[in-house]
Amino acid sequence: MTYPQKPADGTVLHWREGSIAHIRFNRPRALNAIDTVMAAGFLKACQDIAADREVRVVWVSGEGRAFMAGGDLAAMQVDPVAVAQELIDGMHGGLRILAGLDAPVVASVQGAVAGGGLGLAMSCDMVLAAEETRFGVAYPLIGASCDCSTSWTLPRLVGMHKAMELAILGDTIEASEALSLGLCNRVYPLEELEAQTRKLVERIAAGPTLAYGNLRRLIRASLHSNLDSHLDAEADGFKACAGTADFTEGVAAFLAKRPAQFKGH
Repeated sequence: MTYPQKPADGTVLHWREGSIAHIRFNRPRALNAIDTVMAAGFLKACQDIAADREVRVVWVSGEGRAFMAGGDLAAMQVDPVAVAQELIDGMHGGLRILAGLDAPVVASVQGAVAGGGLGLAMSCDMVLAAEETRFGVAYPLIGASCDCSTSWTLPRLVGMHKAMELAILGDTIEASEALSLGLCNRVYPLEELEAQTRKLVERIAAGPTLAYGNLRRLIRASLHSNLDSHLDAEADGFKACAGTADFTEGVAAFLAKRPAQFKGH
């Protein structure tokens, strides 16, 4: 499956640029708040990306002033339980797909990163943020608990007590504090964010994609596996990589003291 051109419209834009797959939330007037259409669009984008063998990195971003300001509360007023279920089905389905990819997932965030937007960003492998970005759990402010993997990722990134503080109080924090806590990897001036993200995703796209997939799974599994079983998983992963063309190229390049030319398989 290929979709090389950026779509002209839609609340979730997805396209492939070479081996870089883009997912861009596109409700800028609503600060990219998630409604049912957007949730369905996110799931469809993830399904399409998973079916595309050319994808070697995924770049997630938001159009306009904000990455994502959480769920669309206005859409939940009439039938909140039914709407919440529809939103969650789409977003959680997409997150499960992204977690299973070999391709690493990079988020580029600015403005508000709140509620489900925070959960989505934290579920990515790396997060690059603009200097004025504000991060917040936000759910208690509307009398709700977490979705979009927020309660799973948050304590793993910041520790239990800090996660409880951020979740229960619902306070927003600035990008500098988010960086120190591990909620993002790097912080740039807004005008540099896109170029710096592009530099990173192009570097990842040129790497050994199957090896990255093993690394993603091993690192995530390490948080809930014992050492003995994890050593077995590492051995299996390494042997699987040793049978790939990228491993052969990587070893040859290392011995020849030249840059490796990985093909992603």
